[in-house]
Amino acid sequence: MAAESCVANAKYTYIHDNHKGSLETLDSHHVVVRKSSAKAFIVYLSALLLTTTAFSLFLLQDGSIHVLLWSLFLSAFLVKQFIWKPVEKESIIIMPAFGVQLETHYSSGRIIHRFIPIEKILKPVLNECVTPVTCYWNLSLIVREEEELVLVFKELHPPVKMLIPIWKALCAATDNPVTQVPSR
Repeated sequence: MAAESCVANAKYTYIHDNHKGSLETLDSHHVVVRKSSAKAFIVYLSALLLTTTAFSLFLLQDGSIHVLLWSLFLSAFLVKQFIWKPVEKESIIIMPAFGVQLETHYSSGRIIHRFIPIEKILKPVLNECVTPVTCYWNLSLIVREEEELVLVFKELHPPVKMLIPIWKALCAATDNPVTQVPSR
């Protein structure tokens, strides 16, 4: 089980595995969240500085316990917001004869699986999502008897250069022609 291809950026690592068995080929695509030790160090240092400043203000001014409590709350929020990532990895396993399995791996060890039979997949689509704050790409499936698009990556927003090979593999597995590839 060797990785066929691997692409990485600052936030994610994309790994493509191709398992050839006696009956059928399993095509696995994984997007893994990268850990940054420098970012963790800076956030923990900032939280420590905020807490020690609040503690010194509390001791020097016969101060209010509210300042100390708020700084502890703010430090915990800062660490949680910037360091703690609940999702470690999202994967799609394409089994051309059977269907597609979507997996979300959480840092708690919990894994959520969803299987979609191949005959229910009408078409895989790449969408550009625009919000007031950001713009990102996502990969979705148009599934028969579903009212909404099924997101392949519900939690993560990998860049389009990681989504294109997955989209092409899904198009091949569902017998949909690859139309125009989005610009990177």
